[in-house]
Amino acid sequence: MNFPVLTVTLLAPILAALFIVFIPREEEKLCKSVAALGTGVALALSLYVYFAYNQNAGGLQFVDFGRPIPWIRDLGVSYFLAVDGLSLPMLLLTNLIGFAAVFASWNVNHRTKELMILLLILISGVMGTFLAQDLFIFLLFYEVVVIPIYIMVIIWGSSKRVTKEYAGMKLTIYLLIGSAFLLVGIIATFIKSIEITGTANMSFQALAQVDFPEQFQIYMFALMLLGFGSLLSMWPFHSWSPDGYAGAPTAVSMIHAGVLKKIGGYGLIRLAVFVMPLGAKFWAPWIAVLGVAGVAYAAMGALAQKDLKYVVGYSSVSHMGYVLLGIASLGIIGVNGAVANMFAHGVMAALFFSMIGFIYERTHTRWIPDMGGLSHQAPRLSVGFMMASMASLGLPGLISFVPEFTIFVESFKIFGWLAVIAIAGIIITALYVLRAGANTLFGPAKSEFSHIKDLRGPEMVPLVVLGSVLVIGGLLPSLLFDMVNSGVAPILAHINDALQIGGR
Repeated sequence: MNFPVLTVTLLAPILAALFIVFIPREEEKLCKSVAALGTGVALALSLYVYFAYNQNAGGLQFVDFGRPIPWIRDLGVSYFLAVDGLSLPMLLLTNLIGFAAVFASWNVNHRTKELMILLLILISGVMGTFLAQDLFIFLLFYEVVVIPIYIMVIIWGSSKRVTKEYAGMKLTIYLLIGSAFLLVGIIATFIKSIEITGTANMSFQALAQVDFPEQFQIYMFALMLLGFGSLLSMWPFHSWSPDGYAGAPTAVSMIHAGVLKKIGGYGLIRLAVFVMPLGAKFWAPWIAVLGVAGVAYAAMGALAQKDLKYVVGYSSVSHMGYVLLGIASLGIIGVNGAVANMFAHGVMAALFFSMIGFIYERTHTRWIPDMGGLSHQAPRLSVGFMMASMASLGLPGLISFVPEFTIFVESFKIFGWLAVIAIAGIIITALYVLRAGANTLFGPAKSEFSHIKDLRGPEMVPLVVLGSVLVIGGLLPSLLFDMVNSGVAPILAHINDALQIGGR
């Protein structure tokens, strides 16, 4: 029997959370240390799996216990955890950000014990969506992540521009409405698969082999697009996202922008595109239109913002438009770029929000016109902020450049003028990130900020961990792209075969 390394990775934060339950509330530092240990173990294991994965062989590897373990036989549900080149980058991203998020919360002293427990549950829930190869298990983890976020926002959130209660409820309602559409699509797909094959099996691989009718695929893909698109903040279902970021505490903003949105993009590829290829082909032009609309609209929205979190919140929506454009291409270069861009944006956004969180702790404001000259007192914090800014605008040498370039290459070949509009979004991105950086960090030092201290001790962890990934991924893009290609290529080969059989 194979050692269940993925189950151990999944359970490491949960076990840490259980241990924290028995720690006295007054031992805040011990609670944080245990949370750091749990996320550190998960990160170490995910790094091991990432570099031990055989990219030449490809396919699903590290199958826990060597095979799926039947769980609910009447529904064909199995405990089936495994990874491939599509899910591994997302697993690594989750644990990189989860580990950094603990240290980004190091200065929290309000109900620290509960915060760490909920944060660890959230990290495990997100991990589970990327590890599950059974649709039912995937859906369970998908639903698990919503409740901790709501609780964390309404207790530890900010209440400047919008109340934290409003932000938490808006976020939760949008995600639950999206999951309702998704649930209808999943149930209908499962029932139809039984009608066609005569057997119940909820694994992604088995469902992808079912020859669903074309019209059925078109309708089901639309439902899944609404579900996953809402989570991905696809325009016009995006308005929850900036408010959710602004109302959330730093750790939740990091995980939300860094990996929670990526469940939407991952699910769109793993389930909707893989299982419903004819539906994907039908809706691809519309996905491209919505993606480009999101790029342009959200970039202009970010340009108009004065609150740092809203700038990054709208920027995140804009970057997800690029992901949708890459997925809509249904080409190997474009989809590779979309997956790599999800990873790159996750690291960049998490670093951005961690630095904004530290700025807010020190200045008690996120209002850009009230700031300026912070680099005089906090040069290390300013370096982290500017690294995230440069990655956001796609500076060559940082992790975002190559993924965005590959998306533009493939989308220009397929969609033409739509790609031109998306490329123009880079100009607007440069305007708002450079303006935010200049007005926040540079200029003459202000006397009211003379007391500010720079990053030190545990606060340096998010900058070192996430900043290193930004640079390494930019200088050695093959570390990411080779892995992604090993997972995307078989999916697209399956899609091409299905389209040829379908007469497209």
